[in-house]
Amino acid sequence: MTDPATQGPIYLHVGTPKTGTSYLQDVLFGNRDGLAKQGLLYPAERFDGQFLAALDLMRLPWGGLEKEAVGAWDDLARKVRAWDGPVIISHEILATAKPADVKRALKSLGHPDREVRILVSVRDLARQIPAEWQENVKHRRTLRYKRFLEQIQDPERPGGVAPWFWDAQDVPAILGRWAADLPADRVTLITVPPPGADRDLLWQRFAEAFDLADYKFDLHTERANPSMGVPETALLRRVNRAATKVVPPKHYRVLVRELLAHQTLALRTESPRLGVPQAVWEWADSLARGWVATLQERGYRVVGDLADLTPAPAEGEYADPDRPRERQVAFAAVEALTALLVEASRLREVEEELRAELAEARAALDKAELPFKERTKVRAYTYASGRPWGRRAIAAYKKRQGL
Repeated sequence: MTDPATQGPIYLHVGTPKTGTSYLQDVLFGNRDGLAKQGLLYPAERFDGQFLAALDLMRLPWGGLEKEAVGAWDDLARKVRAWDGPVIISHEILATAKPADVKRALKSLGHPDREVRILVSVRDLARQIPAEWQENVKHRRTLRYKRFLEQIQDPERPGGVAPWFWDAQDVPAILGRWAADLPADRVTLITVPPPGADRDLLWQRFAEAFDLADYKFDLHTERANPSMGVPETALLRRVNRAATKVVPPKHYRVLVRELLAHQTLALRTESPRLGVPQAVWEWADSLARGWVATLQERGYRVVGDLADLTPAPAEGEYADPDRPRERQVAFAAVEALTALLVEASRLREVEEELRAELAEARAALDKAELPFKERTKVRAYTYASGRPWGRRAIAAYKKRQGL
């Protein structure tokens, strides 16, 4: 049996949301086979594999995915324990883990016998706040921005979004849970560069924090989680109000979150960007300065600069997404409608192709040299399967036959 003390470290990246985590995880997933050959394990059989493991670890309900996630964390932990080299586990939802979840996670990965390093990527609150509200909107929510801001500034209020927001964004508290049993030199903060910084700088910081300098990577990725502007987010919130009861969650993700939000509305870069009102900026700035002092006192390793956590002054006039310019919303709506029409046209073409293939298959079946009795059965089945009453009868027959 391998001695855990001689195995490579486990890099456990536990948040926070909206800090480049999607890009990091997509790069690691896309390169996982090549990295494994180089001695680094990123354990995931599918792109959301570590998300499912995190859901399983914390027993979180998530639109039915929690059923699919059962056993995913234990399976991940087994793969980690069996790997001799370094390992990377990364998902921002882990930031919300409770102390009992943290203890279970660390123990299952081999701590304290095997070295575990905790990493948290962080960004200033003046950018995190609107980003979190927009993520709420992209997950079918309809809460007005003003109400969202009121709730997160009153974390003691029961219910609402504040508990989840602070579980995922309160950096000192997150590290208080995840790093309670670890020395400070095994904890790393990765700060997101301020606006206007070089686009490659965040990846360079990730590479330094995860000791990736000696590994070969393809940094291209197809998946992304881009931000939308003010009128686009306002439009999507209105769509949610109209569509929540009529669009099933499995179709919402594809049609609304991916097609409309990510592939269409997020490409409108000329729109006003989401920000925070001046009073909220001042509150976030004061809170961030307290965090910086706390983190400095704890002595964690920092890749970047803790000064990145203090918000930069707002540029331009604040644009209220609860009262957007309707002309801008209308232009966004036209593009959204056009994207849906293009997708509907594509699906109709697919449907026509499938109908043609089905017709050819039926014709070929009719010409097949089957006994008259068998041909009669096939025609009857085909006729019945195309009608609601027939499908119900077929289903009842199969149930009786145990098929």
